[in-house]
Amino acid sequence: MKKHFDLSSASLHILAMALMLCDHLWATVIPGSQWLNSLGRLAYPLFAFLAVEGYFHTKNLKRYVLRLTVFALLSEIPFNLMYGSSLFYPFHQNVIWTLLLGIGCIHLNELARKRGNAALRVLTAAGTVLGGWLLGLVTMVDYNGVGVVTVLVFYFFLGRKWWCLAGQLAALYYLNVEVLSGLAWPVTLLGREFFLVQQGLALLALVPIWLYRGRQGYHSKGFQYACYAFYPVHMLVLYLLFSLQ
Repeated sequence: MKKHFDLSSASLHILAMALMLCDHLWATVIPGSQWLNSLGRLAYPLFAFLAVEGYFHTKNLKRYVLRLTVFALLSEIPFNLMYGSSLFYPFHQNVIWTLLLGIGCIHLNELARKRGNAALRVLTAAGTVLGGWLLGLVTMVDYNGVGVVTVLVFYFFLGRKWWCLAGQLAALYYLNVEVLSGLAWPVTLLGREFFLVQQGLALLALVPIWLYRGRQGYHSKGFQYACYAFYPVHMLVLYLLFSLQ
């Protein structure tokens, strides 16, 4: 049987953390290095995809949500220090809250799916997209409403069928290029000038996501909690390094 090259869930976690570190290095101790910020654009779609995988593969949803909530709380002060140089910074919440809102929206859709009512499923899907977007804006979580809907994108288009992959690509293009937009570089090709939107590089995260075929890879309690702890710990370390400059 011909084997396909694939990436494991553990590999995706490590890649996502490395890319996030690049982005946060740019935001703190190595400012002005746009290549770091560009690499960082790939991190969030990976985390959003892994949150969906986590929802469906966890043995205990309540414990999974509780773990995320605990680490969201533990990450608040390091996040506030890194982004606002203050212990209390209410204008921007860390990304774990974004993922939790997305997981909550997934759960509502799953409850509607189990009811077996098509109309209820459509209404729930539309309601969670709109409600998740608004909640993301109101609570000022990282990536705001776009971040919550990104989680739903990987939920609605979960699978390897062509329409799932096309849906992921189209939705991520709209959310990152048309909605978030931001910094853009002019590029001339065949005599025509167009703009390459930096946030659009997030679409490249689909390459490792599509190379994932459900294999878990290395797994242990230590590795699991190291992945959770990486988020608050690395932000605290970067803030301390930045303060010493």
